[in-house]
Amino acid sequence: MENINIEDFKVKGQIKLADFLTELDMDTTKKEEVKALDKVEKKLSEKQDAMYAHNRHAFLICLQGMDTSGKDSLIREVFKDFNPRGVVVHSFKTPNSTELEHDYLWRHYLALPEKGKFAVFNRTHYENVLVTRVHPEYLLLENLPGIEKVEDITPQFWENRMEQMVNFEKHIAQNGTTVLKFYFHMSKEEQRKRLLKRLENPEDNWKFSVGDLKDRERWDDYMKYYEEAINKTSTDFAPWYIIPSDDKGVARYIVAKIIWEALKALTDITEPELDPKVKANIDFYREQLKE
Repeated sequence: MENINIEDFKVKGQIKLADFLTELDMDTTKKEEVKALDKVEKKLSEKQDAMYAHNRHAFLICLQGMDTSGKDSLIREVFKDFNPRGVVVHSFKTPNSTELEHDYLWRHYLALPEKGKFAVFNRTHYENVLVTRVHPEYLLLENLPGIEKVEDITPQFWENRMEQMVNFEKHIAQNGTTVLKFYFHMSKEEQRKRLLKRLENPEDNWKFSVGDLKDRERWDDYMKYYEEAINKTSTDFAPWYIIPSDDKGVARYIVAKIIWEALKALTDITEPELDPKVKANIDFYREQLKE
């Protein structure tokens, strides 16, 4: 597991999703995967504490993928050892009436991480060039000038929107936020198995949605638009990583390792020192407390 090279998953040029594996041929057991993840998590939590105290950097972790691709469980497992004060998870659902009164990026700006913190976007601003592209009728709810009907939406509209997203990420990256974007690459067959599991296990029934089946029927469209969005928006300051996700344990480890490498690269992060006057009298304060 430790020999996995994170650069293998980074999008550096034009790609085709069909060329990427959805599962790695790993000669490991589930126990070994958990052990490897625990090791990275420990390093992450220690460095995250220092980043929180340093209070200069922030991280935005963007998770995208088809339903059942493992985003929720990854958040639970990868970030479980983080200081709760230093990480906030946002799950972006269908925009509500207030959000629709603003531009589509407004609610994402509001959820950006404070200095010293991690923000995890479970589904992201990219829904606005994925779901709305597969279902362009949703776009009419935004009441945009010049768009009265679906036929008014031109290819240039989507080009502009993706350019806006790149500019959004460039702006926050230049102001101290590290942006990492992960696409959970899952096979259609694996999704079928996971959806069936939700139906066959009573304790998982609540996770099932008829909408999952409707989106599954548009699988090829989603793959087409994911591929285009990734190709047009993967940059040095906000790279995309394509994560093989048929094996959740391996996917979690790869994501954790990528975050760790990015965090480790911020060499200026140090825990603040005590005020010299306080430090000089630390023995005195200790005696006071003992008494």
